[in-house]
Amino acid sequence: MPEVSRRSFLQSAAALAACPAGASPVPPSSGKPPNVVLLMSDQHRRDAMGAAGSRVAQTPNLDRLAREGVRFSSAYTANPVCTPSRASMLTGLFSHRNQTYNNRTPWPRRYPTLAHYLSRAGYQTALIGKMHFVDGQTHGFDYHLDFNDWFQELGPKTRLYANELAFPNSGSGLPQIDDLWRDNGDPWKNDRESDGRLGPVAVGRVSRIPEQDQFETFVARESVRFLREHGREAPFFLVTSFLKPHDPFMPIQRFADRFRPEDMVLSPTFGKVDLSTAPEEVRRSILRNRPTPELSDPEQARRRMAFYFASLAQMDDCLGKVLAALDELDLTRDTIVLYTSDHGEMLSDHGMWQKFQFYEPSCGIPLLVRAPGIAPAGSVCEMPVSNVQYVNTICELCGVPRPEGLDGASFAHQVRNPGDAPPTTVYSEYALHSRGAKYMIRQGSLKYTFRTHDEEELFDLASDPREMRNLALEPAGKQRAAEMKRKLFAWYTPTEISMS
Repeated sequence: MPEVSRRSFLQSAAALAACPAGASPVPPSSGKPPNVVLLMSDQHRRDAMGAAGSRVAQTPNLDRLAREGVRFSSAYTANPVCTPSRASMLTGLFSHRNQTYNNRTPWPRRYPTLAHYLSRAGYQTALIGKMHFVDGQTHGFDYHLDFNDWFQELGPKTRLYANELAFPNSGSGLPQIDDLWRDNGDPWKNDRESDGRLGPVAVGRVSRIPEQDQFETFVARESVRFLREHGREAPFFLVTSFLKPHDPFMPIQRFADRFRPEDMVLSPTFGKVDLSTAPEEVRRSILRNRPTPELSDPEQARRRMAFYFASLAQMDDCLGKVLAALDELDLTRDTIVLYTSDHGEMLSDHGMWQKFQFYEPSCGIPLLVRAPGIAPAGSVCEMPVSNVQYVNTICELCGVPRPEGLDGASFAHQVRNPGDAPPTTVYSEYALHSRGAKYMIRQGSLKYTFRTHDEEELFDLASDPREMRNLALEPAGKQRAAEMKRKLFAWYTPTEISMS
């Protein structure tokens, strides 16, 4: 896909005059185009939210957004891992098109992002927090603060975070850019405190970093500072991106105190998967979770769950400070707010943890949209959507001409009319150009996964929401699996199927 031409630039700059028919923007009270705040977390599973029915999650600020806007109950990631998901979310292109294949692949510069499109329409663009760009590019953002800015503020306290991670992990921001440590190695090697973990990721504990120095606190504080200093200027596009509930699973004390391990309930599917019929990669993950081997022990698994929900509650609390600032600065009625995450978390389902899977807890993501004046408050839209659709959707809601050639169609109509949920098809992909490559299609209640070097799976989410009955293994389901495979290959034929 070529760079946006000068002609397209000029067309976008006249966004309001060129607003497509039937795509009127959110009506701002200020006379300016609507502002946009994209709130993000990392590794938040779709059902871990009070508004989604969770009796464990404490998410009052997300629940407020759900009450004041639309909750999409069947949103999916285009790729269930950090960097590729975020690249698809901001470019509007699937991984096989934007060529961001894994967490060590820099986003190619030639693919514009939502920041480019909105900037060319007169928006000031800001990114505060994690985006996992992999290298030093900023991909269209005018204003950018990330992990390295937090480390600069922490100073010597950075040692506390190095101890929490215990190994280099760009997904958690240390280093923020892998290449910075490539030549001379990990500067913290042999200088960290050991905590006895059996793998690279700890089950969890209370953080020793003071609350005022936490990354989530930094992201919220700097987002509020941006709103105070720049919220009255040109319309703005602000991405506020938290790390929690991603590892390290180390919340501060006041949130850890709310969740006791003995109160956590493991998934009904924990320990129930038939390993003799499960795909090899699933079987390996269940038998030994490499990042955290301790999690095969139910007691340790419940500890992890408690720290996960505590981390989620801490993130929600910080997110609430950004919403409160919008209220205080009288920006709420002129601002579209979208909350989402890059992927989910298995959290004991199937006896599995983290992401990387096409099971619902991993590939399903939360999505809340509050668009004042057009989004019916407290509505739920059941139509499956993907984060690859966010670019076109936000552009339409803002009255900015939608870019040509993107993979994701706008669902702005569903923001305005959540009850109109026609049948749709969503796709996802993972680990492209590797032996572990796999691809997913969901159409109606059927979800099919094709693995290039492992067994296929077909589930009917209507009758089997926990995905424990692989219809592709049954004689009656083989024809349906073959039909779903044909539809998947019509979207994209995996190049990896020719690999030996």
